[in-house]
Amino acid sequence: MDGGGMELIVVGSPGPLTRSSASSVIRTYGAAMTLPALVAGAGERASRSTFDFFTASVENDHTREAYARAVHRFCEWCVRGGLTLQGIAPPHIAAYLKELGGAGMSKATIKLHLAAVRNWMRWLTEHGVLERNAASEVRGPKLVVREGKTPALSREQARALLGSLDGADLMTLRDRAIIGVMLFAWARVSAVCAMRVCDVEDDGGPNATLFFQEKGGKELRKHCHRRLRELLAAYVAAAGFDPKSKEPLFRSFGGRGRGLSGKALRRSDVLAIVKQRCEAAALPSRFSNHSFRATAITLHHQGGGRLQDAQALAGHADPRTTLVYIRRSEELDRDEVERVQV
Repeated sequence: MDGGGMELIVVGSPGPLTRSSASSVIRTYGAAMTLPALVAGAGERASRSTFDFFTASVENDHTREAYARAVHRFCEWCVRGGLTLQGIAPPHIAAYLKELGGAGMSKATIKLHLAAVRNWMRWLTEHGVLERNAASEVRGPKLVVREGKTPALSREQARALLGSLDGADLMTLRDRAIIGVMLFAWARVSAVCAMRVCDVEDDGGPNATLFFQEKGGKELRKHCHRRLRELLAAYVAAAGFDPKSKEPLFRSFGGRGRGLSGKALRRSDVLAIVKQRCEAAALPSRFSNHSFRATAITLHHQGGGRLQDAQALAGHADPRTTLVYIRRSEELDRDEVERVQV
């Protein structure tokens, strides 16, 4: 993780807990973690429990990163205010959240910060470091989301983007396949980056399927859209992959024309590809990896698809989450507003 956050680094075989007082780093179980000064100053038990929270309680890497940044920021605020870990009370946390709002932080991000602090303090309470979880008594800002902010491509924009990727070189075939998976399979970028070659199950029969490792440990198997099947087949054939290989499907390129490496693309790599390809297709720069998921759900809805089917395809636990992805047409909104004539 970047500076100011908590970072986990493999440092060798498991061993006893040790701490470097100069850097507030603890090392145990074969990993190391930089601790906020508030925690390091509260003693070994607080340090170990905080370490365990981030390594054992928070499974998802992205959630761990977000929680670590949030907890570290809160701890720094406490230190500036002269608070100790045991001295944190509900009014302090409420004041901190109010300060975040005054600094222009969105309600959604404030709620994430509160969730991070609340779960961390819950863990410390359960393990005897704190007498109570002061954050459990604090209410976050009320937030009702009816439509997400992630921009979706129109049908014409999606068609133009795919049409612009008409090259036969391996990089173009790879980029087109990546965008195709995010669009036609409704896949999150993290699941796309985690795909292996063998996750594309196509034996040449009438159907092909895709296998995804989604967040929360979910495993999803989806029917492969016929258009996507063509895009993937062209990429796999050009790359010369063994269809049964467990190597990464979408890989980076080696330097100086050395072709594909064995290293899987990261989310940031895919975002750079999306930005570059959208620019080349004369599309707005606001589109991101997640835009294709919103696009797929919106187009499915506009095509008469049922909400429960969209929920299943997207892997959402709650249909309200799926509804957030559906974008209303700006033309429809304008026409309806203009019905009010005076």
